[in-house]
Amino acid sequence: MRGDKRQIQTAVLGSADSEEPLMLPLEAIELDAFRQQHEHDTFWCGLLLGGCGVRLTTKLYTDRVCHFAHIPGLDGLSHHCGRSARGVASADHLYVKSAARSWLRSLEEEADFDFARPDGVAIGSVVDIRLKTRGLRVHLDQAVAPVWEEDGVEPVLGVSVPVDRDTLIRRWYVHRVRLDSEGTARRVRIGTEAFARPTEWFALDECEMTERGLSTPAVEQIVRSRSVRPASPWGAGRTVKTPPAHVRAQTLLRQLAEARRVGSVVVVTRVCRDMAALTEVEGELQDQLSGAVAAADRWLEEQAQTRQELFHDLAQAIAWQEVGQVCPLLVRANAIASHDRTEAEMAIADDAAECLDTHARQRQAEVAAVRAAQAEERARDEADRVKKLLDTLESRGIGQPRQAMREMVKDLICAAAGAGAYVDAQQRKQVELWRRRADGAGALAQIARQKRASPPARAARLKRASLLHEQVGRRSWFKEPCPRCDAAKGRHCFNDDDSGGRDRRPLPHEERLQLIISTRNARPEQTTQRPPSQPQSASPVWRVKDVTCPECDAAPGSNCTTPDGRPHQRRETHFRRRFHSP
Repeated sequence: MRGDKRQIQTAVLGSADSEEPLMLPLEAIELDAFRQQHEHDTFWCGLLLGGCGVRLTTKLYTDRVCHFAHIPGLDGLSHHCGRSARGVASADHLYVKSAARSWLRSLEEEADFDFARPDGVAIGSVVDIRLKTRGLRVHLDQAVAPVWEEDGVEPVLGVSVPVDRDTLIRRWYVHRVRLDSEGTARRVRIGTEAFARPTEWFALDECEMTERGLSTPAVEQIVRSRSVRPASPWGAGRTVKTPPAHVRAQTLLRQLAEARRVGSVVVVTRVCRDMAALTEVEGELQDQLSGAVAAADRWLEEQAQTRQELFHDLAQAIAWQEVGQVCPLLVRANAIASHDRTEAEMAIADDAAECLDTHARQRQAEVAAVRAAQAEERARDEADRVKKLLDTLESRGIGQPRQAMREMVKDLICAAAGAGAYVDAQQRKQVELWRRRADGAGALAQIARQKRASPPARAARLKRASLLHEQVGRRSWFKEPCPRCDAAKGRHCFNDDDSGGRDRRPLPHEERLQLIISTRNARPEQTTQRPPSQPQSASPVWRVKDVTCPECDAAPGSNCTTPDGRPHQRRETHFRRRFHSP
């Protein structure tokens, strides 16, 4: 069985049955800080996330989003997990529970929480919050249809859960829930949606529980704007005095006009039924009711025809794959024909949604392909830039001013980083060599600045940090043969360090300069300390550390990077071949 390849963006902390969720940052630069923050924590594919309960690790990528991954078993094979929800919203039910518990505690309210699974739906679709005398049912997706007439339980809808305008008109308002990503957490916000009013969003601490149920500042404004308060879903039924027949008739006429104006078929049908049942009126008012019902019947026939044409056009747009037509037609169908759909109409609407989803996925794939091609083109351009910079540095890099050389090397390092895999191992080695040279030039520039700032100490500092080629006069550079490249006396050194083939070097090798310095330093000592019977000799005694290490690139006179500072075997072999070969 093949494993699910979708990326896991959420996990729980501490154990498989934990209720403490967290979300992984998508960018590599944020994941480094995330790892430091949670270096002592463990991440799990939580059971309350519908996961398998296996421990997770973090995966860092620079060319795609970062994500969690299952830790492989002892056999090294990838783990199969049947978890269905893996995106950033897959732990929203845990965030809702945590936020609601904290909010209710601040209101001194006790509540029980349950991740209900009616009809076996996936965990996380519904969160039940039960208080002493009332409760809330939070619908995070469309898997469970909200029940509006259930006593003591108020539905709170996720942003993707639809609600028809008839419900909005009848109930005055409905509540919604939204979760916004903030760092590695999700922030809960409550919205109030009313008919012909935009949804207004509030933080949880701006909401309260009243006798009507969940209330927001927007609810208070809606209630004040109405002349008649809506029936409370929480309390017991109250006896309401029935208004006179002529008052009810006038009210029904106004409701019918309003319903036709907004295009509500359900309300028009219900009001016409109520008008037909109103038998206590007579005369002119009865004639108005009869005329209004007749006009409404004709309007309903027109709406039925319009609805039939709408779904016909939608089906035709799906068949011809006209996505530009499918989207507005589906929006219109959801707005004016969301009630009492036939099986054929539901099938057409489902096909339209699938068509839009397929188009969105194709569009995303196309955008990803374009971005990948652009990234590859940028990498190739940077690789060409690396080659040009290396050629320029090899031709005139050392001989030019230090600052110019360092700026060019800085550009080289940036270009190599952007080129990625298009820079081969040979070029990377050259880039690293020029980086070390630039670091040396920078150190020398710092010595020069210190020399100007502190004249008494400049001689000692310059002697400690100066490069070898500045300790030997130019006319003396080639007085001795080079022990590294075997260049003869009086001849220039040539490249043998993979930085430019066998081209002539503008400066001699460090070993050649060290030989000249050692010879120069050895002459006075041997002249003053040699016995009179021994002839004077200026030949220095060479040590292994006087040659560059081919293993770790340790400079002449420096120890190798081994734990005890002893030279590498390749350095000893290089030394014997240079100075002890017959």
